[in-house]
Amino acid sequence: AVQHSLWADTVADEGKIWWEFLAILETVEKPVLIHYGSYETTFLEQMQHRYGSPPEGSSVAKGFQSPMNILTAILGQVYFPTYSNGIKDIASWLGFAWNEPSLIGANSIACRSDWQRSEDSSSKLRLVAYNASDCQAAEIVATAFTRLRASELNSESGADQSPVAVFVASLKRPHRRFGPFVSTVQAFEQINQAAWWNYQRDRIYVKSNVRAKSTSRRSEYARIALHNRYPVNKVIACPDRSCCPFCGAECLPRSRCTRTLHDLCLGRSSIKRWIVEYRFRNYWCPKCQRRFGVPDAFWPQSKYGRNLVAYLLYEAIDLCIPILSVAKPLNRFFGFAVPQRTFYALRDSAAEQYRITYERIIGNLVTGKLLHIDETQVSIEGKAAYVWVFASLHEVAYVYSDTREGDLLHNMLKEFKGVVVSDFYGAYDSLTCTQQKCLVHLMRDLNDSVLSHPYDERLKEIVTDFGNLLKAIVETVDRWGLKAKFLRKHCRSVGGFFKRLSKSDCQTEASLKCKQRFEKNHGKLFTFLSHDGVPWNNNNAEHAVRGFARLREILGGKCTANAVQKYLVLLSVCQTCKYMGVDFLDFLRSGEKDIHAFAESRRRRRKPSPTSVTPVQP
Repeated sequence: AVQHSLWADTVADEGKIWWEFLAILETVEKPVLIHYGSYETTFLEQMQHRYGSPPEGSSVAKGFQSPMNILTAILGQVYFPTYSNGIKDIASWLGFAWNEPSLIGANSIACRSDWQRSEDSSSKLRLVAYNASDCQAAEIVATAFTRLRASELNSESGADQSPVAVFVASLKRPHRRFGPFVSTVQAFEQINQAAWWNYQRDRIYVKSNVRAKSTSRRSEYARIALHNRYPVNKVIACPDRSCCPFCGAECLPRSRCTRTLHDLCLGRSSIKRWIVEYRFRNYWCPKCQRRFGVPDAFWPQSKYGRNLVAYLLYEAIDLCIPILSVAKPLNRFFGFAVPQRTFYALRDSAAEQYRITYERIIGNLVTGKLLHIDETQVSIEGKAAYVWVFASLHEVAYVYSDTREGDLLHNMLKEFKGVVVSDFYGAYDSLTCTQQKCLVHLMRDLNDSVLSHPYDERLKEIVTDFGNLLKAIVETVDRWGLKAKFLRKHCRSVGGFFKRLSKSDCQTEASLKCKQRFEKNHGKLFTFLSHDGVPWNNNNAEHAVRGFARLREILGGKCTANAVQKYLVLLSVCQTCKYMGVDFLDFLRSGEKDIHAFAESRRRRRKPSPTSVTPVQP
């Protein structure tokens, strides 16, 4: 390891040691800058702004583009047994000791001031040693973090874990008081099994109590009655077919069948069990190699009807009721005796049936002119994953991803030519299409910054100027809507705002960050002024996120990634129906797969028929 310490006697020497620093990095083949906290990131940006950046495309410039902040990797991922995530606490716990522990924070500034007054070499040596100790501490923390990652990979592969680290994925969820009982004494485990409520009721109380016996018999009779065949409400004989409904060729008749349909009859103010006996014939088409003949009233590969499945999905997806909670009243009040696993199978089958609708929604979104994007986190068996939300004014699609990286965005939107409305997450900045940042997010961040720095007058001046500008624009939107011909008049005011911002002298860190944020997003804050129908906020996507948040509460992090993806297919169909003003239950009952076609048929049905009017003679 080679260590370098660079010192500037005066402000004029800053540029000199900056270029010495760049010269040192040029001697490294692929330099990687590792630091702890955000101070170094701000330092690099300010020094490049003051004294120049390394040549574009050089290895040093590439190293500046992605410095590694150890603190960012630790937050929310690793919990050391310390009172804070400061480098002093963590490195001290790892066994590192500072030569000058007193030179912390303001003390280091005081020591520098002492050197400037007296030019005592001891003060200079103390500061240099202290900064070198900080570098060594960062190295020790980075090494420990790397070892933890290696231990995690070993644990995933089945090797022994690190004795000083406990991985969250390996922890068992805490159970209630009377949860699973594990003991080295075999007799204790047998006694624990005999103490369960069901065991005592079915084996002990039945043998010792007459009332319990009768209750047990009645429960058994109730279960037997539950499986009894209910009377058929209707018998339907299907007519014979002569041609294939898929290709129109002549078909070959096969065996005759009789099947009973178990369904619900949904009236305007009632729901009742509906049993129909279908008598039909199976057919075979030698041309398209297909079998057909089963009536469309049957849900594919089941004995249940479309109304029953539609009711199940409406309760589970639209009303966000757990599937098991939906199953109990169906079995209790309608006597279907459907096993719980069958309800999950119907959910999975519905997700496959409506996948074509889901893919059509995504296709419409990525070929449209406006797209709102947001993302939210979901727990998959204790591990963090993400759900991306893509929404327009009429459609919503939820897409699952294992990570929050922008690869999914680039794959989906590589040919998108419209306007993307999003928040300020960095992955959206890499998109090449036109963008509009959510000004509500910006307004809230600016408001929090002003509240955190109440005495920063320059910051308050910038934020107030932006607030007055946005207020005038919102008043125009409220009066005329999102029409560019009325909003373009504010482009001059926007230009004046950025001109005043460039001339403002920001000395404090908060005001400087605010100024840099406006300058960085200069071309993405007021895009809606030049485009028709583009909102200045991301409310469409955020509203869709709330729809998933309700469903996420009932999932509880227990679902697999495959199950969540099936939920997302059905939720996309449900939310799209809501955005288009279509009832989700009616769409499921119709058997239609195109929401736009279903919505158009409903509009035509509601349209009043023309009536002839005979003029009245006076």
